[in-house]
Amino acid sequence: MGFVDPRTDFGFKRIFSSERSKPVLRNFLNAIVYDGEARIIDLEIIDPYQNPALYSLKQSILDIKAVLSDETIVLIEMQILPVEAFAERILYNTAKAYASQLERGQPYLSLKPVISVTIADFVLFPGDEGSVPISRFKLRDARGRCCSDHLELIFAELPKLSERTEELDKRSDLWLYFIQQAGKLNDVPAILDNREFDTAFEIANESQLSREEYELSEKQRLKLLDEQGRLSFAIKQGRKEGREEGRAEGRAEGRSEGREEGREEGREEGREEGREEGRAEERLDVARSMLTELDVDAVCRITGLAREVVERLVAER
Repeated sequence: MGFVDPRTDFGFKRIFSSERSKPVLRNFLNAIVYDGEARIIDLEIIDPYQNPALYSLKQSILDIKAVLSDETIVLIEMQILPVEAFAERILYNTAKAYASQLERGQPYLSLKPVISVTIADFVLFPGDEGSVPISRFKLRDARGRCCSDHLELIFAELPKLSERTEELDKRSDLWLYFIQQAGKLNDVPAILDNREFDTAFEIANESQLSREEYELSEKQRLKLLDEQGRLSFAIKQGRKEGREEGRAEGRAEGRSEGREEGREEGREEGREEGREEGRAEERLDVARSMLTELDVDAVCRITGLAREVVERLVAER
């Protein structure tokens, strides 16, 4: 037996929002939100773990919601596949959770901070793949001045996690490694063999599942693989089609450019021929005027025209 995959709906909620999950979620949030500082002493999980049979097989795992001892609200979400306007959706959900705190007549001073923690199993911010996997956003101006610390968006991109376990030296890295790898393990690896992860592995242990839970876990794991396979195929197919379209467009552009170059060359040749014809006609006119005073031999020598051409001009007079 191995462990349930934390990236699936069933696994993520079982590990982080079941009745036994409070110390697991506390350790996880201390590592991700507070960079390893033990600032969260206690918390309340608002949406507790429910009967697995009620779960739908959705790609977006939303609504693990916790309230910390200082009343800060934390929203935790796992996103398996990229979707359009994903960052905007996270911002909307966070702002909605913030605004929905107030009832009619309550002052704005009653508002509590809201922190959104999103774990993405894909690259959300391309171009900095060599950087740390966690990004943090707050309301600040261009000079870095804080407008309010009541909203914070935290994104953790699993693909940016180092593949070298010896480089995973932060607690946040270890928790992301747990989420990324637990579903592929049969035993607890040495890097995660400490008390902080004991309860998480106990909850995730497949030997603790009922038959119905195990079947649901497997169904979601296979669905995850299928979805990732479809995405990979779509990307490869898109690249192939893009290359084919590029080659076709290149050939079409080449033909078009060839036709345009041919037309341009034709126009240039026509212009040159016209100029040549004009110069020839000018020589004929000069020859005609010279024939009034000079003989054929002299006109041929001066104009460079062939004798038969000059003689034809004499005959045309």
